[in-house]
Amino acid sequence: MSALKFIALSGTTGVTENLYVYEYGNDMIVVDCGVGFPESEMFGVDLVIPDFSYIKQNAAKLRGILISHGHEDHLGALPFLLKDVKTTIYATKLVGGFIQDKFEDYDTQSPKISVFDPEKDVLTLGVFKVTPFRVSHSVPDGVGFCIDTPEGKIFHVPDYKFDWTPVDGRPFDVAKVATLASQGTLALASDALGANTPGYTESELSIQGRIEAIAQNVTGKIYLTTISSNISRMQQTINIAAKLGRKVVLIGRSIERKAQIAKDLGYLFYPNDLVVKSKQASRLPPDKVLYIISGSYGQPGSALYRLCMGEHDFLTIGKGDVVIFSSDPAPPGSKTNVDFLVDKLIEGDVDVHYYDMQEDLHVSGHGSIGDIETLFALTKPKYYIPIGGTIRHMRAYGLIAERMGAPEENVLELLPGEIVEFGNQTARRVGKVPVKEVLVDGLGIGDVGNVVLRDRHILSKEGIVIAIIHFDRNESVLIDSPEIMSRGFVFEQKYGRILEDASKELARAMQKKKSINANVVKNIAIDFLERYFYQKTGRRPMILPVVVEV
Repeated sequence: MSALKFIALSGTTGVTENLYVYEYGNDMIVVDCGVGFPESEMFGVDLVIPDFSYIKQNAAKLRGILISHGHEDHLGALPFLLKDVKTTIYATKLVGGFIQDKFEDYDTQSPKISVFDPEKDVLTLGVFKVTPFRVSHSVPDGVGFCIDTPEGKIFHVPDYKFDWTPVDGRPFDVAKVATLASQGTLALASDALGANTPGYTESELSIQGRIEAIAQNVTGKIYLTTISSNISRMQQTINIAAKLGRKVVLIGRSIERKAQIAKDLGYLFYPNDLVVKSKQASRLPPDKVLYIISGSYGQPGSALYRLCMGEHDFLTIGKGDVVIFSSDPAPPGSKTNVDFLVDKLIEGDVDVHYYDMQEDLHVSGHGSIGDIETLFALTKPKYYIPIGGTIRHMRAYGLIAERMGAPEENVLELLPGEIVEFGNQTARRVGKVPVKEVLVDGLGIGDVGNVVLRDRHILSKEGIVIAIIHFDRNESVLIDSPEIMSRGFVFEQKYGRILEDASKELARAMQKKKSINANVVKNIAIDFLERYFYQKTGRRPMILPVVVEV
């Protein structure tokens, strides 16, 4: 007999790479498919994506992918999954536009996207009947899902808060959720990221006054940076510019593309003459222009980064200008980049407004304790599944549920890959799907593992020593002393003739061996040079022996 399975393939114990599976018999649906961002020590890694192995193995069951909203950690991995799996993506109009745009960056067939209206549509995907409903978040057109299964209703609400004055005028559809939950809720899988934050999360509308207070006294250029999908923040900034008599310039490919999509689809509003091209803006006085610029996380190569480094093609910045950072605190691996840019700007006498320094110029899109309690009271689930947070967030979420009367055993804090099986109104853990982090490095997907990262770490910290060894394979002897060179290891003027001395000592060590071949020569070179350089310098460079057989 079939049972309902919920599998958190990714998105638990971390705040990105959201990917969840619901499976019953021969039917399976996926909710969200996001990317993660590399840690600072993951040298050369561009993105981290979930492990799709389980979905690929069960592709025949897949009835569709539901996307909750337009952030990268919920949709950014779709091009990687759909290279191997063919199915329909279900999303709201704005999110569908973002997804279509995302696929243009990849050599992948254009996806099949089915746009739904959360006000009225119900989706039938195999045995699953899915009713979407509006939620409030930092990007418009976000939804949660009520998934009607043969075992009961499960509410899946990834990123949300209760914002009664949202910028787009479309608040969380509380009435619809209450109606859907009135006949009983088996489980709630919902956002845990704000479970340690007291009270209710502020409205997005509260930010506009803070930004305006800064902008109204500026006599130079204003640069505001936020993530490209934050259409609400763009709308607020455009409103402020119009009020202050400034023209708006969109700078950065991602900002320009997202803004155009949102305007075309009716989610971003402004008179056509308010937003101008950069060439037109260059003829305006500094106090008549406001730039919305990409690079809020300090990404090297972004428009803001190039501006700060004096490398932008046509923009400059200096004393009298203002930069406003209005985005979430930088994700892991990015804060160092942001801090570098902030310091660079301050050094150049730019007035910087940054969440670590001054006013709170960003409101979280994630519900705090009060929001979480409200959702619990609305849905009244039997089982609680925290998602989208670290272990401490999941534990705090569980404590909220317990304070509201949930038995401890009914809170399911899952590790990535864990399977929960629902049957006869009960839930039990039944095992784990093997999952691993998949690293994207340029065109390579999953090619980079711990060994490669370790080697890159050594290269970055200790440098490399290359030993070129000419070896007579007939006589099994060296031909002359090895040629040793280094990069990023030592400054030779400080350590004298260390490389030359190492060459002579290595040759002597080789000559003591009676029977050697090319492989033995490599191993001797690695072992000897590692010990030699550590004794002389206290450092352990990567040793790369190159044996030339003649």
